Amino acid sequence: MASTFHLQIVTPDGLKFDGQVENIVVRTTEGDVGILKNRSDYMAAISVGPLKVKQDGQYRLAAVSGGFLSVTKDITRIVATTFEWADEIDKERALNAKAKAQERLNSKKSDFDIQMAELKLKRALNRINIADKL
Repeated sequence: MASTFHLQIVTPDGLKFDGQVENIVVRTTEGDVGILKNRSDYMAAISVGPLKVKQDGQYRLAAVSGGFLSVTKDITRIVATTFEWADEIDKERALNAKAKAQERLNSKKSDFDIQMAELKLKRALNRINIADKL
């Protein structure tokens, strides 16, 4: 049996995952980071991107945007602004969000509006890419 560690994934909506996993790969603001059992304590800000979770020899993919990763001896915790397993993503909704974000970008409003539109576009594209990998 593979070595496992305890992973929790929490969002503002509550606990999304709580179990033993073999490894994870998550996108941080510094790049992709892989976590295995017996790792050093670590903390990082999570960027918009994929999360790969290996459990029972199988990988499961999710879309994550924002939050932080906390790794300690006893538990690895992801506190995410948004989190969706690939099979839970409503692709039509993601495509609509992408179109709205692109429309907002093209309207050339304030810098804040542009930054928000860029973030929403990035999140929508991440969700679409994750859903397409099913």
